[in-house]
Amino acid sequence: MTESDSEQSTADAAGEDPPKKGAQAVLEQMGGISGLIYSSLPVLVFVPMSTNVGLLPAIYAALGVAALVMVWRLIRKDSLQPAVSGFMGVGISALIAYLVGESKGYFLLGIWSSLVWASVFTLSVLIRRPVVGYIWGWVNNHDRDWRKVPRAVLAFDIATLTWVAVFASRFVVQRHLYDADDTGLLGVARIAMGWPLTGVAAVITYFAIRVAQRALHAQTSDQRA
Repeated sequence: MTESDSEQSTADAAGEDPPKKGAQAVLEQMGGISGLIYSSLPVLVFVPMSTNVGLLPAIYAALGVAALVMVWRLIRKDSLQPAVSGFMGVGISALIAYLVGESKGYFLLGIWSSLVWASVFTLSVLIRRPVVGYIWGWVNNHDRDWRKVPRAVLAFDIATLTWVAVFASRFVVQRHLYDADDTGLLGVARIAMGWPLTGVAAVITYFAIRVAQRALHAQTSDQRA
């Protein structure tokens, strides 16, 4: 029996989803790798356009690319919510840039959203309600029994704190570049701190879910004994 078969059998015995599937589901609820890649496309258009042509053409170009991405995702029959929310995010960012009157304003929504998410995820750990645990339970139709298993809670704490590090680093770095009026590096940072960091966090989340599910399985086995 292979390791993956063993994980599947363990998960089935515990009434749980395989850790890989669980981690993928959690990641999808946080936007997914594909969503982060799609969100990079308007930035790739906006930054050079704003530098070489001007703010308004850059805004129109970013909105056009976002619209094409939304249509593409709908054609591929992706989930409607990420497609629409992605377009709305670009629209709000473009509006902020227009109101601010500077290209760097395009990044304000992402900068402050990172701070908000870092704060929410940190608070969830402090009150012993790690967000990753709740997302995992929700997407897999599980109850909250994991909260009664200290090892599972600890695993979800670690995964949640990993996302805190991702969000906090995005805020600190991009806020610094915003204050430095470096729109070009802002665009680079937005992309470089997007899917690569999310990929690292996803790997840690995968192993955290794996540990949590094993702890839950052990708890279930002890109760049945």
